[in-house]
Parts: sequence; structure tokens; C-alpha cells
Amino acid sequence: MESLLELCDLIAQNPAQFSEKLAWICNRCPSPESLLTGSPRVSRSQLNAILGVARFLSKCPDHAHETPNSLLLGFYRSIPSSFNPSFWPQSFSKDSISTFFNDLLNCIYRAADLSTDFAADVAGFTGEIVIYTINNSDSEISRIFLNALCLNFPPIQPSDANNLVSTLLDRFEISAIPSSPREALSITPDTTSAQSSPISVNHHQSPGNDTSIASAGSTSSVASRDEASSSRGIMVNGGSSLTWKSNMDIMDGTMGLNDASVYKKALAFFEEESVKSLGKQEIAFKLIGHLLDKVTIDPMLLEHVRGVAKEQLQSILIFLKIRKNDWAEQGQLLKVRINSKLSVYQAAARLQIKALPSLDAEGKSSKRLLHGALALLIEASEACLLSVWRKLRACEVLFSSLLAGISQAAVTRGGQLLRILLIRFKPLVLATCAQADTWGSSPGVMFESVLKTCCEIIYFGWTKDRSPVDTFIMGLATNVRERNDYEEEDGKEKQAVPALQLNVIRLLAELTVAVNKPELVDLILPLFIESLEEGDASTPGLLRIRLLDAVSRMASLGFEKSYREAIVLIIRSYLGKLSIVGSAESRTQAPEATTERVETLPAGFLLIARGITTTKLRSEYRHRLLSLCSDVGLAAESKSGRSGADFLGPLLPAVAEICSDFDPSVGVEPSLLKLFRNLWFYIALFGLAPPIQKIPTGTKSVSTSLNSVGSMGAIALQAVGGPYMWNEQWLSAVQRTSQGTPPLVVSSVKWLEDELELNALHNPGSRRGSGNEKAAVSQRTALSAALGGRVEVSAMSSISGVKANYLLAVAFLEIIRFSSNGGILNGGPSSTVSRSAFSCVFEYLKSPNLMPAVSQCLTAIVHQAFEAAIVWLEARATETGQEAEIRESTLSVHTCFLIKNLSSRDEHIRDISLNLLTRLRDRFPQILWNPSCLDALLLSVHSDPPTALVNDPAYVASVRSLYQRIVREWIIVSLSHAPCTSQGLLQERLCKADTWQRTQPTADVVSLLSEIRIGTGKNDCWTGTKTANIPAVMAAAAAASGGNLKLSDAFNLEVLGTGMVSATVKCNHAGEIAGMRRLYESIGGLDKPPSVGSGLNPDLPELGSGALLQHPQSKNESFNEMLLSRFVSLLQKFVNNAEKGCEVDKSSFRETCSQATALLLSNMGSDSESKVEGFSQLLRLLCWCPAYITTPDAMETGVYIWTWLVSAAPQWGSLVLAELVDAWLWTIDTKRGLFASDVMYYGPAAKLRPHLAPGEPERLPEKDPVEQIMAHRLWLGFFIDRFEVVRHNSVEQLLLIGRMLQGTTKLPWNFSRHPAVTGTFFTLMLFGLKFCSCQSQGNLHNFRTGLQLLEDRIYRASLGWFAHEPEWYDLNNNNFAQSEVQSLSVFVHHLLSERLDTSHHDSKGRGLENGGSFNGVKDQCHPVWGQMENYTVGREKRQLLLLMLCQHEADRLDVWAQPIGPKESTSRLKISSEKWIDYARIAFSVDPRIALSLAARFPTNSTLKSELTQLVQSHILEIRDIPEALPYFVTPKAVDENSSLLQQLPHWAACSITQALEFLTPSYKGHPRVMAYVLRVLESYPPERVTFFMPQLVQALRYDDESLVEGYLLRATQRSDIFAHILIWHLQGETYVPEPGKDADYAKFLQDRSFQDLLPVVRQRIIDGFNPKALDLFEREFDFFDKVTSISGVLFPLPKEERRAGIRRELEKIQMQGDDLYLPTAPNKLVRGIQVDSGIPLQSAAKVPIMITFNVVDRGGDGSDVKPQACIFKVGDDCRQDVLALQVISLLKDIFEAVRLNLYLFPYGVLPTGPERGIIEVVPNTRSRSQMGETTDGGLYEIFQQDFGPVGSPSFEAAREKFLISSAGYAVASLLLQPKDRHNGNLLFDNEGRLVHIDFGFILETSPGGNMRFESAHFKLSHEMTQLLDPSGVMKSDTWYLFVSLCVKGYLAARRHMNGIINTVRLMIDSGLPCFSRGDPIGNLRKRFHPEMSEREAANFMIRICTDAYNKWTTAGYDLIQYLQQGIEK
Repeated sequence: MESLLELCDLIAQNPAQFSEKLAWICNRCPSPESLLTGSPRVSRSQLNAILGVARFLSKCPDHAHETPNSLLLGFYRSIPSSFNPSFWPQSFSKDSISTFFNDLLNCIYRAADLSTDFAADVAGFTGEIVIYTINNSDSEISRIFLNALCLNFPPIQPSDANNLVSTLLDRFEISAIPSSPREALSITPDTTSAQSSPISVNHHQSPGNDTSIASAGSTSSVASRDEASSSRGIMVNGGSSLTWKSNMDIMDGTMGLNDASVYKKALAFFEEESVKSLGKQEIAFKLIGHLLDKVTIDPMLLEHVRGVAKEQLQSILIFLKIRKNDWAEQGQLLKVRINSKLSVYQAAARLQIKALPSLDAEGKSSKRLLHGALALLIEASEACLLSVWRKLRACEVLFSSLLAGISQAAVTRGGQLLRILLIRFKPLVLATCAQADTWGSSPGVMFESVLKTCCEIIYFGWTKDRSPVDTFIMGLATNVRERNDYEEEDGKEKQAVPALQLNVIRLLAELTVAVNKPELVDLILPLFIESLEEGDASTPGLLRIRLLDAVSRMASLGFEKSYREAIVLIIRSYLGKLSIVGSAESRTQAPEATTERVETLPAGFLLIARGITTTKLRSEYRHRLLSLCSDVGLAAESKSGRSGADFLGPLLPAVAEICSDFDPSVGVEPSLLKLFRNLWFYIALFGLAPPIQKIPTGTKSVSTSLNSVGSMGAIALQAVGGPYMWNEQWLSAVQRTSQGTPPLVVSSVKWLEDELELNALHNPGSRRGSGNEKAAVSQRTALSAALGGRVEVSAMSSISGVKANYLLAVAFLEIIRFSSNGGILNGGPSSTVSRSAFSCVFEYLKSPNLMPAVSQCLTAIVHQAFEAAIVWLEARATETGQEAEIRESTLSVHTCFLIKNLSSRDEHIRDISLNLLTRLRDRFPQILWNPSCLDALLLSVHSDPPTALVNDPAYVASVRSLYQRIVREWIIVSLSHAPCTSQGLLQERLCKADTWQRTQPTADVVSLLSEIRIGTGKNDCWTGTKTANIPAVMAAAAAASGGNLKLSDAFNLEVLGTGMVSATVKCNHAGEIAGMRRLYESIGGLDKPPSVGSGLNPDLPELGSGALLQHPQSKNESFNEMLLSRFVSLLQKFVNNAEKGCEVDKSSFRETCSQATALLLSNMGSDSESKVEGFSQLLRLLCWCPAYITTPDAMETGVYIWTWLVSAAPQWGSLVLAELVDAWLWTIDTKRGLFASDVMYYGPAAKLRPHLAPGEPERLPEKDPVEQIMAHRLWLGFFIDRFEVVRHNSVEQLLLIGRMLQGTTKLPWNFSRHPAVTGTFFTLMLFGLKFCSCQSQGNLHNFRTGLQLLEDRIYRASLGWFAHEPEWYDLNNNNFAQSEVQSLSVFVHHLLSERLDTSHHDSKGRGLENGGSFNGVKDQCHPVWGQMENYTVGREKRQLLLLMLCQHEADRLDVWAQPIGPKESTSRLKISSEKWIDYARIAFSVDPRIALSLAARFPTNSTLKSELTQLVQSHILEIRDIPEALPYFVTPKAVDENSSLLQQLPHWAACSITQALEFLTPSYKGHPRVMAYVLRVLESYPPERVTFFMPQLVQALRYDDESLVEGYLLRATQRSDIFAHILIWHLQGETYVPEPGKDADYAKFLQDRSFQDLLPVVRQRIIDGFNPKALDLFEREFDFFDKVTSISGVLFPLPKEERRAGIRRELEKIQMQGDDLYLPTAPNKLVRGIQVDSGIPLQSAAKVPIMITFNVVDRGGDGSDVKPQACIFKVGDDCRQDVLALQVISLLKDIFEAVRLNLYLFPYGVLPTGPERGIIEVVPNTRSRSQMGETTDGGLYEIFQQDFGPVGSPSFEAAREKFLISSAGYAVASLLLQPKDRHNGNLLFDNEGRLVHIDFGFILETSPGGNMRFESAHFKLSHEMTQLLDPSGVMKSDTWYLFVSLCVKGYLAARRHMNGIINTVRLMIDSGLPCFSRGDPIGNLRKRFHPEMSEREAANFMIRICTDAYNKWTTAGYDLIQYLQQGIEK
């Protein structure tokens, strides 16, 4: 229900926005039609919905929905139906029904108040409903409803009101007393007068004719004491005579109650009334009262109502007279009856009072009626007062109601009844005062009511008619001095003071305070003072105590005359009490004398101190009170046998109060300073100060009976170390007093001896003995303890006892200042420097000619005070809200003072200030970014010292040098922690140019800051690893600087220069806004702008209700709205453009955001909160737009403006951070950037699917994910910067950051797996761990368990990063790579520092355990780690695992960032086998993927592999979705054993194609389960993806005994025509026809006979499976290219010179048949024709290969974009080995592109189309190196200059770069494939300078010349090539380093996919290709990958390969041989 009501409140705030929610609630309500038919029944949910609708209407009257009104009115109208119990839910109790009706009517009542229309609608039903309820009041539910109506009566129509009143009077049994008693009592309005009152006033009676009062008429032995006391009378004489008789006597005489029969009839009547009927009467009176409030009823009816109410009041006199024992009922039943009847009377009394205004008219009749009503009210009040039931709550309430009527009667008719009212009211007042003493803790309610009524009447009468008021007051006051008759009789024991006197004193005191008139005080106070000095109150007693209290109250009003009279009396009284202490008289004193001294007088002093407000009186009173303390202290010290604390302590609260507004920093008069010194002297001497040190040894409490100097020292020592001996009020008073005490500086120590007379320290008697020296030693001991042992007692030998006591007083004062409230003095605003208590504590050090020991002690006091301040600040680290602001303000004030104090002329003071400032900054780093502190520092450095008027150049230079050093250190430290905010604040200070320009030495600051530089490289400004060393933070700092830096590159930022430029830009924007505002105001405004809507894309969360703008009223608001509308529109436009994929202009976006920020800041002022609320939409857009656009440029702008906002308006920090956290969490929900966890964003792995990585191929994302990652990186840097700023001073912002981290690390793992995320991810994890470390600070101490759980989630997320195999990624940006390494290194550094700090770790663990965390938990399920045996042990192991993985990853990334690094590997981890097993197990327990990734990182670790095999096989059911686990149970051994584990393969996730190819090798023997899995994998991918591995699939037919592979191939051909065509060509290419006469060939044919026989069969089955359309395409495609290929056979007989013409003839014969023919080598290229003139016969020893150029277009592309593509058609050459080599090159190309490595490979197309026949694509725009040599004599270097321009020209360097990247790409490919025969004819160069290798007839283990392996280099790097790659010629040039770096990176990237490449080659091993004819090609290929090497070792290996290939002589020798043998140019 509570949540539903909260929802209704939210809807009421914005009904338009939440209309759907409102409709949902309305739909849950019962329909009005259903409630008005039959016997309705409602459910609990329907009742709740009705209450919700009512709640909504009560808070939102102006809504556009009619449904809520109709539903509520319908239910309201159906309330009569609810009187049937079946209407309610079964479990609905009567209490629940009552609560429902109360809530419903309350909401209807409030809704009617808000809406007149709704009120009219409700009024139309109310009369009918209530009358029906009254007529059916016997129902219990109807009575519940009537009771609810009594609390909240809804509107009603006047006509219905008259009817309702009549019904109430008729239906309910309302009567007063039976007829016979009423007739006997002759009570009429005319006869009711003063004579009929039980309390009568006789003004004509002489004093001698006093009437004595008889006792109660009832003499029953069982009569209660209340009855007896109520019937007792008293006589009071004074001026006139007042006599009040017993209630019994007067009632007996006037009402005939002495007649027993009348009494019995009245009793019988009252007893006959049922409690139920009384309840109805009460309801009737209450409802009639409500009606009188709401409408005007008929006058006759009103008169009738008044008469009924009067009869009820008259019957009170009879009812309250009946004795308790006369009732038939007794006990609880009687109490219920009495309470019920009194409640009726109360309701009747209130009704009568409400009718009084109708009598307020001129005329005798109305006046007579008023007199009668007044008399009746007083009589009824007297009856209540004297009743036996007066202590019942109901009776007290009735009495209060009657007095309220009396008070109202006083103001009727303009106060005409005031005189007679006071005459009649006075006896009632005195009677009330005579009841009992009301000074107790719970004074009587009746007395309080009388007091309240007196105050109201007197306050009204004070201005209307003073005369009767004065008479009334004096009549009361005379009772104060009345003597009792018994006091005049000798020999009688003195009795207690009558309650009348005590209560009259209190009454008069309260009256004076309430009325607050000086004339009234002057009227009463003299009587009180006279009584105290001469009357009964002159001696100790209760009367004196009450009078002293009353005098204090009057004095506290602050009227000067009365104050002075009273304060003299009170001070004299206090000193008088002190003078008799210890005398013989004190032994016989009454206990009240002690009470007066200890309680009454101190309370009076305190009351006066609190009450007086004028500066003059407070100053005078302060002086009096301090003088009194001095007198008391001196007098108390001279007393023996008593402690001075007993006398001084009670005064301390008053002293604290009167000093609470005293400013100790302003000049203090010497006399007042002396009094303060005396006060603190005695506070120290008497041990009244709170303890300031924790002394380990126990100190016994000191007795209050102190009579020796030794005990004085004991007091001081105990006061220092505690425990505190006195009450806490005194302790608090001392603390408060310290805040208003000036420094106790003395001009000379002689003052101590001259002005203080301390018996205990230096009286003459003591000097003759050893007492004085003993006291001095004790004081010095206490002083040393107070100073925390900073000064040894032995070093104080020269300090006398008086001096020691003085220093002890100073220590107490100054330390208490800081320990009590942090060291803020009284006075003006707490944010000013003068409020720092350090201004006092340093004053002592300025005293001249201090003794060394004294100076040492004073210095120690400064340090102890500082420590107290630190403790106070640390204790409030967890505070929030106002308390946190006070803490930070205190810290700022102290810091600013210490900065200011650095300019002191005293070098000693400067040194201390510097020391304290440094310590303060180190302990509370937040002051680094406090604007006030920074202002104080920067303004100090270029301002002359305050005492520079003295001509002391050395001093000025010294101070300036000190400030300069501090400023530089300050800025550097702040930059090292939070460079963004530091720059923002510095820019804000620079914006205040006016202040800077007015000062001359600005150059000092410029020179200081201009030397400070920060950047991505090593920062020389600070040492060690700081927050600013995190690359993300430094990138954010560059963005915050506003400098035009390219953040992806390295930068070195000059702080001041950039800051001044940015400050200028900010000032310009602020000026633009100010100028536009002035222009707007000058022209009188513009047309109202269109309303600002939420035009954002729906994906962007809607703005809250707080963003809605208020309609402007002033010009300024109109201007704000106009600009706000404009900026919101512009920002929304940027967002919309980003959503559409359009590029957002950086400069425009930055300009708009900057101007909008300037607008926001221009409205920051005193009403900043309201401004922010009004501009919240703009503020939110400024926070969300960069996040929504999510590009580095947008985020750079975002960081810039966010820093600007939080620097210029720190109070907005929480608002900005809250929006940014929401935006951050939104990027998680929408999977952007760092959180783009979709498959397409995975990076290299996604691009290599499914060839080398498992998974379906994915469409590439529209936006580069790296851009969004870089944006998140910047954003994260800003968050970390803000964290460093707020971590110590803002729990609110820390909790916001905690919310962000909580949402970020929530499971499941939702981070992107893109390798470019690595640095950003681990920076985020570092951020989380740094945040969790706050649990040891204190400000988040209360969240320890939550923080540990968050820390576990961070560790889990960090380990989750390693759940995937390591990847490489290259942005072609060395700075990015370096930053990735540094990011991870900083994270590793943090992990190591946590582990090394074992003591901190242990204490932290214990603290967490005590805080209810998971430490020590065993055999439980952890919310992050799941089931665990021992949390602590597991946590340690997980930390070690994470540390090892991070170190390995950091080493990997370091190799990538610095490929040419150390020559020797230093990263090899030294880990034992047992540790590897432990790592595997803990990783597997967290996530099996982590363990499998661990094996991928260490592929040759046999221990790890063995353990993983066991883990996989034992948990095989849990990991079926992990393809990487296959090799651990699908092995040749498992196949041989037919392992049961293979049964899991049908359920296993699909692996990559290359992984599946391995299972097709003979080792797996075609196992059915394995083959079924392989085929399922292949069929899960599109055939076009599998086509790449067609040669391997054809080879798999060799081992396809079960025809499973054949079946897959046939099925795939049905799905793809191209797959079918390529397969047929490969089948034809594998066909082998042995040449006659070649026995070797024939033997080979016989060996492959079964395979060869299968090939044509499969081919035919494919053709047979074609549908007509597919068959037609097949026939046309194959016929076309068969004709082209056959040209070679036609040309063979022709002479060479005729062959070209022959080609043309043959080409002209070939006709294109359709436009869907494609190049077999490139199915994505459609053939549009043949260039018949392009045919060229090529040189060959056997057949005649020809080159023909086709016109082609891209399939699915522009059909008009025709391009040439040449192909070579070979006959008689086996092309299959080229296919294999180019497959590997193609895989390498894909790998390089996936990791964005800038390497070039050109895997041209080759396709075998038949036995020793094939098609080879020609590399376009190329010529061989030998062809280039035919036209140019020079080498490559000269050729490049000839083709691309001179060396150094852009075109030449571009060509050199392309040659370099292509050479590096082919170097890696050559290393792996080992291609030989690398003569210049096989090296091509394109028209851009790129190198392409062709002709792979010799690869792997084969080479020309009978495998003589003359070419010993792993790749060709001839001299002419090194001339281009290495201009230096000695392998030292940048280009050479780049070449080697690319080679290393290419090799490392290839190693990652070693198994995929090897599997591709392995399946061809039985193909008969020459490359497999010798040696161990597969084993050697694996060796060349060097899987056993670490990444650094592999890099060094590649470097050696490059060095070895550099201009190797065998390379040049082979070129020479080819030139000599083949004529191929060198």
C-alpha cells in the first residue's frame, strides 16, 4: 500500500507524464455502476486503488482526467452499502475499516479544499449519506463511519445541514437531567449569576467577617482523599476579601441536592444512560459543531442547539457532584461511563463555544445571554476543578475546552466583558493555584490551561483596558506575601509553604514571560524582590527558591531596569551562599540552601544568559559573570575542605552561554582578558576541563575534600588524562566557553604573581615548607602529560608552579577549542580565516623574550592542538549533508589561515605553519582542490607580505620564496592526483583576471607554473606511481585543459600556457552571455520562445519532471528561457545527427556546449539551487550528449565542460556526477563502447570467424567500436579524477560512484571483449579497487561489507577478462600501445602494493570480519564465487592467479608496444608444477574458460595441460558450450579407446573450421561421433565460408570410408552453386592420369587408385543433383572457361611469333552465354566480356600458358563499373601447391587485418581446373623486378626515385612505406612457408611500390637444385631492398626499426593462430604435393612458430631472423645464378 501511495504522489507531481499509471490505478477501482446495484463486494486491491485515487485528487486538483473524480464520487455515494459486512473483504477487521474511512474522508476533505467543483459534487451527496447513516446507526460499521466523519467532515449543502441537525437532535437521545430535578433546580439564564457560583466574590465584606469553610458534606469512611480535598475551603485576605466555599455546600444549597430524593433521582438518571447512547450524543455534538463551521444554519435551529448545549453544561454541576461510592458501577466500568459522559460534555462545551460568535451583537438580550454563557462556563470549570474526577484525562480536556470558551468570551463585543470576566475568573485562578504544587516535572494540565487562558486574556486586555488587568494581577500578587496564621503562633513547628503561594509565583512569572511587557515586570518584580529581602523568602526554603526562579525569568526578558535589579540580587545571593560554606551555620542549614546554590541560582544565571539579546546587556552581563567566577574561584581556593569545582562548576553553563556570541578575535579589553585568564586558571586548577589526553595508567578519582598541595597536582593530572569527575553539563560548558575565549596572552610573566593569589601554589606558609615545590612538580607533570610527552618534565625545571599552571590552562583552552568543534571560534561567518582557532594558538608564540622552556611548551601546545583538530576532522569523515559541509568548511578555514601565517615575520612561526600545512594537506588531500585554499595560496604568492611596510628586503624575499615553493609543490601534487580538476580550478583562478592584474609580481606565478608540464611520457614533476600516471586520467587531463591536442598521440602539456588560453576562451563565452543579456534587457525582450520539449531520441532516457521550465516572469528569466530553448534545441540536433550516423562537427559541438555552460554558470548565485532546478534540462543534456554521441571528440568536449562546471560551481558536483553516473549505466544497458558485449564487437576473433575462430560470421558494426572505447576511456579518466577529489570529503558523491561501479560489475559479465578495451578495462578495475580501499579510510567505514562484495565482483570481472584467449590489436599508434601497457602495469602495481602491505591487509581483513563480511566463511554459497570451502584462502588464491595473469598480459602488451625491446627475455615466469596445478584448479572453479585461456597463454606447459585434461573430463557436462575444450577429450587416444566422453560431442558447441579439419585427419580414423560432430560444424556455416577450405575437404575424401564427407559435400552443393562449381574444379584438379612410360607415376596412381576412382563419381553425383537452372549455369560456366583453357593446346603447334594472333582468333570464336558467368578464381567478379586483344602467350618449357584479360564487375555492385582482370591459363602445370601457399597467405592476411596490423599481402586467386591445368589471377598494375631491370640499370633505390620522385618527397616516402609494409608482410609469410626460388622474376612491384611474391613451386621443405637449399635466409632481403628499408645501412634507421617492428608484430599475430594454420596445411599432407615429399614439413612448420617461447623471446627470434636476412650473401648469390642460368635480371 505504501508503494501505491508513493506512486500516486509521483503521479500528482506530473499527471500528464504518468497518465498511463493513473489509468492503471483507475482500472483497479470498482466501477460506480457495480457499487450501486445489488449487494456489492469489494476486494482489498480495489479499496487500495480507491484510496490511491483519493490521494491523487487531494494533491492534484488541476488535472485533465475525469475518471478519478467519477470513481471517487461513485464510491463515496455507495458508502451506505458498505454498512453491510459482506461489502468488505473477509479478512478486513473493524480497525482496518476505521483506518480506511479515516484515510478516505481525509483525502476527500483535502481535495474539496483544493477544488470548489469537486467540493460542490461531494456536497451533493453528503447530506443524504450522513442522514442514512444516522438512521442506521445501530450498525457497527455505520458508527465507525460516523466517528470518521467527526474527524474529517466533507462539504455539505446548507439545506441538507438544517435537515441533518434536526435529525441528529431527534434521533440521538440528548438530554441533560430528568425533569423533576431540573424543575427543582430553578436554573435559568436570568438567575444564573455570581451568587449561584460555587466560588463567590464579596466586595462589601469586611476583613473581620471572614467565613470559615466546613468540611465535606459526606462523612463516609470510604470517601476518597480526592473528595475530601475537593470539599475543603480556604480564606484569603488582601485588600478585599475573597471567600470560596465547598462545591458540596453551594450545590446543596442552590440546587436542592441536600434533598436525598433529588440526589437519588439525578444519580438514577445518569446511571440509566447507556454508554452507547452517550457515544451517540458525543457524535451528535461533534457533527453539529462541524456543520456550524461549514454552513450557516437556521437561527431558530441554532437557538435550539444552543439551548441543548447549555442544558448539558448545567448538568455538569450535578454530574460532577455525585460521589464515587454512590455509583452502582465501580472499577473499570465506572471509569468508562465517566469518561464517556465527560466526552459528551466536552463536545457540548465546544458546541456552546462555537455558538458564542452569534451572540456578539449589540443589544441587552445578547449581552444578557453572553453574561449567562460566561457564568455557565466558569461554573462548569469550577465543577471540573473541584471534582473527584479532575485527574481523569477527559476531565482535564473538558476543563481546557471550557477555559478556551472563557478566553473567547473575553474578546467578544470588543472586550466589554473583560472587567466582569476578570472578577469572576480570579477565584477560579486562585482555586487552581491552591490545588497542588505545579513546579514538578509534570505540572497539572488544569494549571497549564488556566495559565494559557490568563496569558490570552491579559495580552488582549493590555491594550484594551489596563485598569482591570492591573487589579487582577495585583490581586494575584498579594497572595505571594500572605502569612499563615500558624506562623504567628509561638511554639508551633513551621509547616510547608502553601501550594497557593508557590503556584501564584509561577503563574505570575509565566505571565510576565508570555506577555513580555516591561510595565508588567516592573509591577511584579519589586514585590518578589521585597519578599526575598524582607519577607518569608529571605531565609532558605522552597518559597525562596521559587521566587529566585521567577526573578531569573523576569530578568531574562532583557528589560534593563529589571535586569539590573535582578542580577544584583542573584549575584549577591550566590556569593552569600559561598561565604557561609564551611562555617558552623552551614551545618544547620536547610537542604533548600544547597539546592539554591547548586541548582536554582546557576539555572537563573543560565536563563538570563539565554534570554538577554542586546549587545550592551550581554557585554555587561558577561563582565559580571566572569567577575563572579573570579571571585568564586578566589574564595573557593581559600576555603579548606572543599573543592573549588563545587563552586565554580555550576556557573560554567551560564558562562558558556554568555560567551557563545563573543568574538575572541576582535580586540578584547584588558580587564575582560584578565577575567578570562582567571577563569581558565581556575578551570585548570580545579580540574573542570575535559580530558585532553589518554593516559594509559589508571588514575584514581580525586576526592572532593582537597586540603593539600599534593592533591592539587593530582587534580590537574586527572583532568588531563581523565576520567572526568564532574557532570557532563559542565564538560560541555567548558567546551563551548573555549570557542569564545580570547588567547590568554600575557604581557609579562610577572602578571601571574602580581594578580593571582593561589594558596595552593605560593602562599607564605607553603613556601616555608616543601609544599610549593611539590605543587610545582605536580603541575609540571600534568603539563607534560597534557602536551603528550612532547616536553619532558625534566625540561621544565625552570618553569615555576604558577607558570606551569598558566601553561596548563593555555593547553586546556587551546586543545579543547579544537577537540570540541574543530577549532572554529565564535563570531562572524565560519568560512573566514579569522575564525580559525590557530589565530589564537599562534598568538602565544609571538610573545617576546620567552624562556626556552616556555617556548618549547607553547610550541608543543600548537602541535597538540593540531592533533586535536585532526582527530576531530577524522571522526567526522562519515558525515553527510550539513555536517559534512561544516567539516569541510572547518578544514578550509584552518588551511587558509596556515597559508596566510606563512608570511609571519617570525621564522619559527613560519616553520611551524609550513609543517602543519604539509601534514594537513597529506592527511586531507581534498584541500588541494578547495577553491578558497587555492585562492589564498595564489593570491599570497604575488601579494606583498602584510608587514612589508618595514624595510626588510631579506624578509620579503624569504617569504616570497617560501610561497613560491609551496605553490609549485601544491600545484604539482594536485596535478599528480587529479589533473582535470586541478587544471579546471587553475583556469577559474586565471579567469579572475582583475585580481591578478592589480598586482605587480604576476610574473612570479607565471614563471612558477610555466615550468610545470604533464603528458603521456614520463612526468618529471613527481616521482612514483600517481593517479595521473594512469593513461586514461592523463588523456582526460588533456581534454580538460582545453588544448587542441590529438589525444591519440603523445603529448606534453604546458599547464599554465594551455590554462591561460582556456581561461580566455571561458571568459569570452561568459562575456558573450553577459553581452546578450544586456542587449536583451536594453531592447525590452523578444517574442516568447517556443516551449522546450523533450525532443531527444526515445533511446535516450526521458528527462525528469524537474527539467520542466517555469514560465518566466522577469526579463532575466525570459532571457534565460530564450537561450535555454536555443541551446536545448542545438544539443538535441547534435544527438539526432549522431543517431542518424552523421558526423558531429567537433568545433560546433564544443562551441555550443561551452556557451551553454557559460549560461548555466552565469545564473549561479545566492539562489543557485533554484537556478539549477530550472536549468536541469540543460544541465542534463550537457552531461548526456557526449555520452550519447560516444565519440572521442564529443567526450573530449564533455570532459572539458564537466570539469568547467565542477570547478566553477563545486556545489553542483553531486548533480553533475549523478547525471554522469546515470549516463554511464545507460551505456551499459545499450551496450556501447566498453560494454559492447555483442559478438560483432569482439574484434579480431569476430573477423576471423569461422575459419580460425568458432562462431557464426557477423556483420561488422556500423560504427567503429574502438571510437566508442576511446570515448569511454576519456570518460573513465574524468571519473577517476573526480574520485580523487571527493574521496575524502563527500560521502554522497562516493556513494554515486559506488552505484556506478556496482552497476558496472554486475553479473553476468557485460564488457566488450575487443582487445582495444584492455587498458580501459583494467583502468576501470583499478578504479574499482581504489574505491574499495575507501573502506579503510573511515568515510565509507559503514559500508564495509558492501565494499568487500563489490571488491569480489571486481576481482571476478578482472578474472573474467582472461576467459578468452589472448588477442592482439594494433591502432598503428605507438602511444596507444604504450598507454595500454601502462594501464595494465598500474593495475599490477596496485595489486602488488596490496599484497606487500601485509599488515594493512591483515588489519583490513580483521576489520571486515568484525563488520560482518565474508572472511572466515566456510562451506557456504558466496553471491559472487558460489560454493566455497574457505573464503579467505580462496580469496588469496584468486588474487595470486589474477596477479600472474595480469603480469603475463602486461608483458605481452609490452612486447607489442615495444617490439624491439630487451635482447633477453625477463618476463619468463618462474612457477612450480604444484603452483600451475593450483592455478588451473582455481581458474577452473571461477570459470572453465579462464583455465582454457591459461593453457592458450602457455601452450607448451605439460603440467598445465595434464591438469586441464583431468578437469575438463571430470566436469564435461558443465562445459559443453566451450569449443576450446575439445582437444582435451577428443584425442586419437580417445578415438582408439572409443571413450565414453565422445558421447558428449552431439551436444558440444561448434568449433572453428580449422579445428574441425584436424578431426578429418587419419589420426581420428573417421570415428562416427567425431565425424558427426565435424559435419554438424561444417553444416552450421554457410557453404560460401567453407569454400575456402575446398582443397582440404577434397583430401578428406581419401579417408571417408563411411562416405560422410561426401554426403556433406553433396548437401552443400545443393545449397550453393558456387560451392558446387569450385568443388568440381578441385575434383578435376585432383584427377591424376599417369604418363605412359613413367613407372613412378603409375605406382603413385595405383596407390591412390581408390581415391582417383572416387573423384569422377562424386563429380557426377554433384552434376546429377543440379536442378535445371543450376545445371544450365554449370554447363555455361564450365564450357566458357574450358574453351579459354583449350586455347593453350591450339597454340602449341604454332610458331612463337604467331601465337598471339592465334589467341585472338580463338578468343573471337568464344561467345558469352549469359551475364551470370564469373571468374573461377574470384566468384565475386562477374564476367562481362573478353578483351580479345589482350591475349598474350607466356614463356614455358612445356605447354603454352596464356594470359587473357576479362572485363568484370563486382557481384552485387555497380554494373556499369567495369574493370579489367587478367588471368593466366596454364596447361601442364600443377597449381595445387600454389593454392596451398596462397591459402596460408590469405589466412595471414585475414589475421593481419583482424588485428589492424599495417602489413600488406596479396593472395591472388589460383584454381586448379583439371589435371595439371589451372587458372591464376594476375596481380594488377605490377611488373616483376626482372622486368624493371630490363629498362633501368640501377637498383630498386634508383628505380623508386625514377618512378616516385626524389628521396624525401612525399610520393617517394609513401612508396617507401608501402614497400616496407609489404616486405614485412611477406617476410612473416616467408618465414612460415619457406618459399624458395625467390629470384627477381618471382618478385612483383605494383605501381605504388608494394612488393608481391608469386610462384610458390618450392615451399616448406623443398627448394630448387635438388633441394640443395642454397637460399639459406628465411626471406629475401637483398642489398637493393635494404637500401630502401634502411637508409643508414647499419640497421639503425627509423624505417628499419619500423620494418622489424612490423615483422615482429606480424609474427606474434600469426603465432596466436598457429594451430589453425598448421591444420590447414596438415590435411594436404597426403595430396602428393612436392612440398610434402621430404622431411617433416608439419613438425618443422610448428617449430618455426616456436610455441615454447614467450612473446618477448619470439620477438627477439624474429629480430634475429630479420638481422640474418639483411643482405645475406646467399641471397645475392642465388640472384646471380638465376641471372647466369635463366637470364633473369638481378
